[in-house]
Amino acid sequence: MFKLISILLRGRAHDAEQAFADRHAVPLLSQQIRDAAQSIQSARRSVAVAIAQNEQEKGQHATIVARIADLEIRASAALTKGNEGLAREAAEAIAYLEAERDASEKAQSQFTSAIDKLKGIVRASEARLQELQRGERLARATQEAQKLDVVVAGPGLATLDDAEETLARLRLRQSQNELTAAALKDMEGAIRPAGIIEKLANAGFGAPLRSSADDVLARLKSRITPAA
Repeated sequence: MFKLISILLRGRAHDAEQAFADRHAVPLLSQQIRDAAQSIQSARRSVAVAIAQNEQEKGQHATIVARIADLEIRASAALTKGNEGLAREAAEAIAYLEAERDASEKAQSQFTSAIDKLKGIVRASEARLQELQRGERLARATQEAQKLDVVVAGPGLATLDDAEETLARLRLRQSQNELTAAALKDMEGAIRPAGIIEKLANAGFGAPLRSSADDVLARLKSRITPAA
């Protein structure tokens, strides 16, 4: 029984951990990317240190080779003059320097191999980091878009529906007001005596209320004819 309870508790703890990670996935990803960037920066420094050490080793190697060459010339000169004892000391020094030279060359080979390997790791890591950074930007944009979808699909969408319904009611009411005003105007014109007289005159019953263009033209002609 205790074993089952322990398994259940661990399962719930795992689910809670996963749920927490899912809720905070974007900030978690950002921090992981920052940690990775710092590690890559440390790797770059390691490469720079290795290159500097290798350059230093090359300088020491060049110094050793120059000393070997110088000692060989001097030892040969000592042998030529019959000073074999001094020549032997020179030979011992040359043997020691040759061992140093060989060790230096081995160290340079190891440095070169390590530097090439580190450079490859850094290049690959930088490419992965850039891909992660692009993914982070996309994840943030997607998260913001999803938040907007939730806002629009939730209360925001309901607000849009309410606003459209209010606008439709407003337009209907304004249209009704315009029709009512026009009807009232017609009714007032029909009820007022002046309005009835105007309708009768316009229909040709009785004297016209306003002069027509023909009437005005005839009046003007009558004024001109006597003068002529």
